[in-house]
Amino acid sequence: MSKVCIFFAEGYEEIEALTVVDLLRRSGIDTAMVSVTGDRTVTSSHGVPVVMDSLFAETDFSDTEMLVLPGGMPGTKNLEACAPLMALVDDFYQKGKYVAAICAAPSILGHRGMLKGRRACSFPEFESHLEGAEVTHGSVEIADKVITARGMGCAIDFGLAITAVFQGRDAADALAKKIVYRD
Repeated sequence: MSKVCIFFAEGYEEIEALTVVDLLRRSGIDTAMVSVTGDRTVTSSHGVPVVMDSLFAETDFSDTEMLVLPGGMPGTKNLEACAPLMALVDDFYQKGKYVAAICAAPSILGHRGMLKGRRACSFPEFESHLEGAEVTHGSVEIADKVITARGMGCAIDFGLAITAVFQGRDAADALAKKIVYRD
C-alpha cells in the first residue's frame, strides 16, 4: 500500500493540508499527518488546531513514498526552518522519491535546487523562489517525481493529482465524481 506523509508546522494553510489528507484517505492511500513542532496539536494560519497522527521524531519514514508540504504563512517558513524535515526532503529527492508542495511551499523546493529545468507552479507571490524552474500558471505541475500546485483554490486538483500518481487517472476521476468536483 502507498504511504504519504503530510507535514504540519504552526501556521499551515488548513485547506491545502486537510483537503489532501481527506482525498488521499478517501481513496485508500495510507496518509499520515506529521507534526514538525514537537506537539501533536498544530494550529493553522487561521487559528484552527488539528491533532496530528504522529510527531516527526517518532515517525518511521522507511515505507513512505511521498512527502507533502502544505503552504500557508508562517507555516511554509516554519517547515523550511525544520532541519530534520529538510534533510528528509533532500534524501527523498536524491533517491528519486516523490516530493510535493502547494502554494508558498514550492519555494522550499526552489531554494533546494529541486525545480531546475522543471515545470513548476506556486502562489504568485512566490514564483520568484522557484529557482531555475519553467514557471507556469497551471493549477498543478508534475515534473518527474516533483509535484507543485498553485494555491488553496487548487487543493482538490493537487489531491487528485497525488491520487492519480498512486492509483491511476481512472481512480482519481472516480474520486472527483464521487465528491461532485466539476460535475
